[in-house]
Amino acid sequence: MTAIATWPGRAESWLDERGKGAWIAAMVIAFIVFWPIGLALLAYMIWGKGMFGKSCAGRGRNSMQMGGFRSSGNMAFDAYKAETLKRLEDEQEAFSSFLDRLREAKDKTEFDAFMQERARTRPEDSRRSDASD
Repeated sequence: MTAIATWPGRAESWLDERGKGAWIAAMVIAFIVFWPIGLALLAYMIWGKGMFGKSCAGRGRNSMQMGGFRSSGNMAFDAYKAETLKRLEDEQEAFSSFLDRLREAKDKTEFDAFMQERARTRPEDSRRSDASD
């Protein structure tokens, strides 16, 4: 009974030594052999081992310094980076407002052209209605 109980533990440590790729390969093979085993292995990888929690969630908490970016440890570089990012954000905002003004000008031009065309067709419509009366 002890040999059966240690078997999963040895398999787990063997896969851990080889990394995430070995876990993924084992999961794929388990899906091919018998899908419920693959599904159980996937659930264990996600919730039991926290395999995907370290890479995504862990980075987000520790790297949210200096306006959302991780500090390099060099204060001069961090100041330069913050200044450059601020300048780029200002340029992006200016460009967005420029695009808004372009869209407004285009819309106004199209509307003015529509109104001129409508004014030209209106007298013709009124002449037609006068002739038919």
